[in-house]
Formats: sequence, C-alpha cells, structure tokens
Amino acid sequence: MIERIIILDNVDPIVFFGINNSNLQLLKTLYPKLRMVARGNVIKVIGDEDELIAFEEKIHELEKFSVEMNVLKEENIIDIVKGKAPSVINVDNLIIHGLNGKPILARTANQKKLAEEFDVNDMVFAIGPAGSGKTYTAIALAVRALKTKQVRKIILSRPAVEAGEKLGFLPGDMKEKIDPYLQPLYDALEDMIPPLKLKEYLENKIIQIAPLAFMRGRTLNDAVIILDEAQNTTKPQIKMFLTRLGLNGKMIITGDITQIDLPRTQQSGLIHAMNILRHIKGIATVEFNKKDIVRHKLVQRIVEAYEKETESVKSFKSQESETADGE
Repeated sequence: MIERIIILDNVDPIVFFGINNSNLQLLKTLYPKLRMVARGNVIKVIGDEDELIAFEEKIHELEKFSVEMNVLKEENIIDIVKGKAPSVINVDNLIIHGLNGKPILARTANQKKLAEEFDVNDMVFAIGPAGSGKTYTAIALAVRALKTKQVRKIILSRPAVEAGEKLGFLPGDMKEKIDPYLQPLYDALEDMIPPLKLKEYLENKIIQIAPLAFMRGRTLNDAVIILDEAQNTTKPQIKMFLTRLGLNGKMIITGDITQIDLPRTQQSGLIHAMNILRHIKGIATVEFNKKDIVRHKLVQRIVEAYEKETESVKSFKSQESETADGE
C-alpha cells in the first residue's frame, strides 16, 4: 500500500468534484480498491501502486476535460475511466466553453474575423455599435489564451469617463467608485469562468481589472490586454496604453466611435490611433456593424433609428449651408 498526493492546478473544485462531492463519490465507486479524500484542489489517495498509477492517469484526463469544457458530468467520468472518448457536441466557430459547458461562439462574420485576426496579429482594433459582441468576444479570446497557457494573465481596462457625476463626490472607497465603470467586464468573465476559479484569478492578479489611469508605468508581458470603450480615451491616454505592450503580449482595443463621451473640444484617441496605425504590420482592424448585433432584436432597430436621425441632421445642415452660400 502506498500513498499519493495529486494536485489539480487548474480546476474549480465544485465543477470537478461535483455538488456535495457527487463526482468524488462516483470515483470511489469506480475504484473500490483505493481510499481517497479530497480537500480543495488536492486528492489524497491510498492503495495498490499499479491501481494508483492508473487512477492518477485518469484523474489528469478528467482534469483536462473539466478545464476545457467547464463541466464534468457523471457520464463524462464513466466514459473517460472506461477509456472511451467523452461525448462532446461539435460546434462551429467555438471559442471556449463557458459555465456548465455552454459553448461561447463567434456568432457573426465579424466576430469570427476578430478571432482570426487575434490569432495572427498582436494588436487588433474592434470597432462597432453597442450589442455587436466585440467586447464579449475579445474577453472570450483572452480567457481561451489563458486556459491554453498561451499567456499567464489577462488585463482588462476601461477609461472611467464621468457621466455627469464627479468620482470624488460618489460614496465609497476608490474601488467602489470605479467598479461600476468596470462591471460589464466582470459580467462577461462570470459567464466564462466558474465563480471560485474567477475569485482565485482575481485575488492572485492572474486576471486584473483596472481603470485606464492605473496602466501608467507598467510593461505587460505574457498577457492579453483589453481596452474597452476606447472611444473615450484622449490621444495621450491611448498612446500610453498602447505602449504598455510587452513581450508575448496581445492587445484588443474595442470601441464605438458613435458614442464618444469626451468634451467636444477633445478628439477621440481611438479615432486618431486607428488613422495613424492602420497600415502597420501586426495591427489589424475589424469593423463591426448593425448586422453583428446579438442582443435583443430591438437593439438593432434602435441603432438603425439613431443612424437615420443622424443622417437626417447631416442632410438638413448641408441644405442650410447650400442655401446660405446661394444667398
């Protein structure tokens, strides 16, 4: 009889061992000659050496499946232990599996293009209207890179543009003041990473979510860095951000140039950066449009209505200008 400690580095314990340790109980049934106890991400096993070696091999297969699929069901465990390929539904344009194995897909042509450009470029601008999935797709690509160990961390950032209220007058400490600006990033992550694992990533700074001002002075190596709502950056701010890119780093910059909240006297740093960087090798731009909108069907109609209103105003001003010139 020997004892072995097996450490599962990447799994979420609740996903792996099941609610009320149901998966662990199944493993005990499948390996009656072994005695096992689990705590956190550690399994302590006692038994015959040959049996134990076979068990450890299967445990790491289960670990790999659990990390990739974000789910581990009874039938998956039985298939893997018996040497069968676990039944998985193949899905086109899959990026990663989210909570409970939910497939997170590139649902539109431009979301798919963003995934393709991310694979071959170190910096990608993803520009388009609200609801087109540009930020969600970008975060899914970052999580995939982390899970496949292409990078060691994810950095998510947004400019904290004040919409009518000054940060200094809002209640709470700095984190409580800034978190509302960053909540959409948390929402996306909560769709893709089990709660305990996400908490661990945030506590260990493997995933960092911070306002743009906190990026100054940093060099970000081995990371996917995402700047969201980049249309609200100034030229100095976006230059500062883009120059944070370190070795083995990738950047995705997302924004909607129709929703700029900066004072009218300031040019959007996003528009400026896109213009001067457009032809640099290693930098790509993906332009989303209203056909990419994947929220409620009303969102697309709302975007279309605002586009028509903008075109009407432009047309009216143009006619006014021509009339004035004629006089």
